[in-house]
Amino acid sequence: MWKLLPFLKPYRKQAIVGPLFKFLEAVLELTVPLVMIRLVDRGVAERDMPYIWRMAGLLVLIAAVSWGFALICQYSASIASQGTGTLLRNALYKKVSGMSHAQLDKLGTHSLITRITNDVNQLQTAVAMLIRLVVRAPFLAVGAVFMAMTIDLRLSLVFVVVMPLIALILYLIMSRSVPYFRAIQKKLDRISLYTRESLSGVRVIRAFARQKEEEEKFYAAGDDLAETSVRVGKLSALLSPLTSLVMNGGIAVILFCSGSQVNIGRLTQGEIIAFVNYMTQVMLALVVVANLVVIFTRASASAARVNEVLAIEPDITSPKDPIPFPADRSKPAVEFAGVSFSYHADAESLVLQDISFSVSAGETIGVIGGTGSGKSTLVQLIPRYYDATEGEVRLFGADSRRYDLKALHRKIAVVPQYASVLSGRLRDTLSMAAPDASEERLWHALSVAQATEFVEKLPNGLDTLIDQGGKNLSGGQKQRLTIARALVGDPDILILDDSASALDYATDAALRHALRTELSDITVFIVSQRVSAIRHADRILVLDDGKSVGLGTHADLLADCPVYREICASQPGGGGRR
Repeated sequence: MWKLLPFLKPYRKQAIVGPLFKFLEAVLELTVPLVMIRLVDRGVAERDMPYIWRMAGLLVLIAAVSWGFALICQYSASIASQGTGTLLRNALYKKVSGMSHAQLDKLGTHSLITRITNDVNQLQTAVAMLIRLVVRAPFLAVGAVFMAMTIDLRLSLVFVVVMPLIALILYLIMSRSVPYFRAIQKKLDRISLYTRESLSGVRVIRAFARQKEEEEKFYAAGDDLAETSVRVGKLSALLSPLTSLVMNGGIAVILFCSGSQVNIGRLTQGEIIAFVNYMTQVMLALVVVANLVVIFTRASASAARVNEVLAIEPDITSPKDPIPFPADRSKPAVEFAGVSFSYHADAESLVLQDISFSVSAGETIGVIGGTGSGKSTLVQLIPRYYDATEGEVRLFGADSRRYDLKALHRKIAVVPQYASVLSGRLRDTLSMAAPDASEERLWHALSVAQATEFVEKLPNGLDTLIDQGGKNLSGGQKQRLTIARALVGDPDILILDDSASALDYATDAALRHALRTELSDITVFIVSQRVSAIRHADRILVLDDGKSVGLGTHADLLADCPVYREICASQPGGGGRR
């Protein structure tokens, strides 16, 4: 948890003021038994009502001032804990935003969501308790023992016996609780995963009538979490009764031993009451310490998970001295030179093996192959979503790793397989790559993407509100919007990764025609499993099991590439002219 202290730094003032006022409150609380001694031994014993009222007024004053101190501390703790939590979430979100696709795949979306929400909440609670109670509770426990010693040293030996017993109980219970708290956070990850999968795939689940199976899977994960929580709850529940047992035993010893001392006049009734008060304060303080141990144990597990994310350094970054994009427009727009790729450094099998080809600026390249042949992986190497394991991906004559990542992503537009549309105004969705894009530019992109007709029919045109995930749009409409969104940024390289799969043949053909005629200066990669989508490309790259087995025009490949001929033969009209 110490690694997270820099996030508390902006709230140094609150982190100092809060404990200081809580300390002052504890000091006042320790004076209460002293006032009680005077009230009982003089006021009650001598039936001095004015004195009793003065002492009662003093107790009320102490309570009022303590309340004020507590409010200041609570206010400071709230500011510091919420502020620290906000900074932590921002740092985590920024870190996640800079991670490569490989790092995101490794951690998992469900786990990252849990860390940014639940784990940070645990740390917020720990910060609040740190300011409110970490100084007060130990000081009260030690202070009460010291004040008891000032009253009677021999009788205060009861405290010396009681406190180590409490410490032993805390150690035994906490040492067994820590592993459970770590396990709970991991099981929360699992529940988050099942929740996310169930909600995002609810239509699929209903289509196959799998609600019961999914419910059972979720219930099993919930029961597993509940079982672990109950186990740790049972352990934690032992703290309060065991500490109360020890402390009440200490009070009983005090009352037993002090009775004879009162009879001989060595101790007064007020001092005995003060002793019992101090023993109660010790008990309450140690119970608070026990609860603090629980809170900080859980926070420690959460801190380890948060630190794991913060410690990750993005493995795909901009170079220290990036070169301008593009380096040389006279060179090929894209060139693969002996490129091999594996998703895992220790993987024995490569997803792509020794791929070499070049693409001139303005050329349209079709990429086709069977399922799992590496089509999407290949095009994701171009904008550096992943880096090649071997070889180089060159853009306009320079290794892609020499360019600034932001510049690279501004000039290379990728339309992924699964159309993702953010909620908000349609206009804002379209202008993500160019926030200052004119309305004319937006409509031109929509025209090329064959989306003008349906956008014009929307209730508010470009100002129509899009639901979360584009749920008020059809699959084909979302795909056309994502293509238009990519075009608004005026890219040099456009990658359509099977992004027209939901379009009918007529719309798909019109889209390809518009790309050829209106955007002839853009280098286009069209990834598809449909021959009709790529047959009119300038050249077609054929992949089979991660290897390049053909590169040429539709006619050339029909003549020379058996894999391509097989793909064409498997599709209606794949071998003829259209």
